[in-house]
Amino acid sequence: MSISSNKHIAVLGAGPAGLMAAWELVEAGYQVTVIERDDHVGGMCATQTFSGKHGEYRFDFGGHRFITKNPKLLDFVDKLMGDELLYAQRKSVIRYRGRIYQYPLAMLDLIKNAPLPLLVGGAIDLGKQFFKSKPQDQSTVSFAEWIESRFGTTLYKHFFEGYTAKLWGIDPAFLSGDWASQRISLIDLKDVARRLLPGRRSSVRTYARQYRYPKWGFGQLYTRLAEELEKKGVEIVLNSDVCGLNIDADNQIESVMYNHQGKEQSLSCDQVISTLPLPLMCKLTDFDSGLEFRALRFINMPMETENISDNTWQYLSDPEILGTRLQEPKRRSSFMAPEGRSSVMIEIPCNKGDEVWSMDGERLQQRVLRDLDSLGVESKLATGEYFTSYTEHAYPLMDMPYQDKREKAISHLSQFDNLIMTGRQGTFRYIFTDTAMEMGMMAAQSVIDGKERRREIFDFRNEKTVIEVQSVA
Repeated sequence: MSISSNKHIAVLGAGPAGLMAAWELVEAGYQVTVIERDDHVGGMCATQTFSGKHGEYRFDFGGHRFITKNPKLLDFVDKLMGDELLYAQRKSVIRYRGRIYQYPLAMLDLIKNAPLPLLVGGAIDLGKQFFKSKPQDQSTVSFAEWIESRFGTTLYKHFFEGYTAKLWGIDPAFLSGDWASQRISLIDLKDVARRLLPGRRSSVRTYARQYRYPKWGFGQLYTRLAEELEKKGVEIVLNSDVCGLNIDADNQIESVMYNHQGKEQSLSCDQVISTLPLPLMCKLTDFDSGLEFRALRFINMPMETENISDNTWQYLSDPEILGTRLQEPKRRSSFMAPEGRSSVMIEIPCNKGDEVWSMDGERLQQRVLRDLDSLGVESKLATGEYFTSYTEHAYPLMDMPYQDKREKAISHLSQFDNLIMTGRQGTFRYIFTDTAMEMGMMAAQSVIDGKERRREIFDFRNEKTVIEVQSVA
């Protein structure tokens, strides 16, 4: 047994980053305990099973897919899942004012489907593009400024403004341009136009169309990983809410306090790897970061039909429609619904404790059914069964001053030498699953070899490019 087995590592959170950190550590011979607030592993990547009158339906917490640039990570996931890791194809559309547009936006599709005022406005904006410079540093401009400078006022008003305000709960003028630079696949309106010219190459950054997806839902990846961890001796303590830290005079975390089944318990440790939300970790160490998250509420419903559409995602841009995205889970895996049946999941942005978060389930269901009718999905296809679920820390709220607040939080937590923050919530970053897993591996490696990587983890994969453009998966 390795001499490192004398070291006890506390991993806070059993999501992708936390479980991968635990894997690397136990493989190196460390004693590892994972503390998780929920009754399941996987965090935002978990899958819930619903037993309906026609059989079992599976719903993810949102829409996930496994894509990665890291061959080592892909090989690990392939071996872990075997033949239960499937291939799927992405197809997404934007629904707006009764029309359906391809996503990412494509010029030919716009010309075919858009109303004349949109086309005329877009053409005028395109002409202006050749005489206007656009801001290069997205951290100093708002989301609204970033989009309008590249796509013009017309496309911004039609496809970005309302959807973005609904998603984040704030005016896009107060949202940082950081988010746009890693989420918008086209360079600018001129680049859209170039795609139509024969023999001209476009610099468009296209999305990965093919991705990997577990047979029984995305959460299967993490339940499988947790099973393997427990076989190796890792203790995973569920239903345990971290409530405090015991810190000595040298700013070393000696133990983690958590509530489990109504009792406060203490876990002594040599090192802490935390994936808890960055503002929560600051609060546990007596610092108010001022950082906030946007929450999500999901309503999941079985449907009396074999297929709703052929789309993986439908982005719902109309402000009067409550949700922002409609997903049909079986588009990712046919095993997500009983044979001959389908289901829908509506993703609804909110803040914890607001009207949507607190709304009675029956009332919410009726509201969503009316929205489905307005989208051309007949509400009578719903079986009447449903359940709702919540994610409190879904999106880091990237308002204009968020970078300054984040830096102060990082500086505060850096004083605790045996604390490593990692993962999506832990670093306050909008990242995908593979990056979160890599972050967990990096945190574990820092413990194993003693190399300081905390700043590197906070900034990992922060390239100024779309974060899912390429994949080896």
